[in-house]
Amino acid sequence: MNRIEKKLADLKEKKEKAFITYMTAGLPDMEGTKKIIRAQEEAGTDILELGIPFSDPVADGPVIQQASYESILKGTNIHKIFTMMEEVRKDCEIPIIFMMYYNTILHYGVETFVEKCMETGVDGLIVPDLPKEEQGELAAALEKDGAPILIQLVAPVSKQRVPYILEGARGFVYCVSSMGVTGQDGGFHKNVVNYLKEVKEQSQIPVMMGFGIKEAKDVEAVRDIIDGAIVGSHFIKIMKESNYNLKTITDYIKKFKSELG
Repeated sequence: MNRIEKKLADLKEKKEKAFITYMTAGLPDMEGTKKIIRAQEEAGTDILELGIPFSDPVADGPVIQQASYESILKGTNIHKIFTMMEEVRKDCEIPIIFMMYYNTILHYGVETFVEKCMETGVDGLIVPDLPKEEQGELAAALEKDGAPILIQLVAPVSKQRVPYILEGARGFVYCVSSMGVTGQDGGFHKNVVNYLKEVKEQSQIPVMMGFGIKEAKDVEAVRDIIDGAIVGSHFIKIMKESNYNLKTITDYIKKFKSELG
């Protein structure tokens, strides 16, 4: 088991839900990113998604797109992020997942990228523009002992594909709660409860719900189904609006985590 799987096993034993956050690497700057990662670990975030800035983040809405753009303007790139990870791992054990687009991995070189992830303590990958049918090369590279695990995503229209998508899946399954991009205010999919129940029944790994979540109360209706919640765009807003104030960030995390139970 890697850090993600160990954390989820611990939470299951304690009968706690997982709280997962998303933040963009390089904001407010690299030093600030390191401080926020460490503060999140201390505040109780269970797993952290670290967004790797990309020029065309097709799965993301305006909030994360803007954050990605701002980070790129500050000179953030994958090489600097790996260096930052090496420094963070000297004193921080929070499970970290790179949320990124496949072009970045291809440009770096798939094998070389995986090896660098192993060297720097990256625990998982989420690649939203890489469907199951096209994961072969990356999946093969990730078969090395100690390599990151590839987190699979399912959506409300994935019903017929869920068994196929979850075949051999590790870590957790990321259930997208609405159609479209991240950060939408239109609410969850109308059949979200039944959709999550169906995924839960078919999954041998924990089920996480993401997209459109702001507060713990947003998942009350499905709390008994899911194993945890993921907050992205709203968390980005909180950080930016507070000028990346660590107390504001940690207060939000502690409140959400305590209410999630």
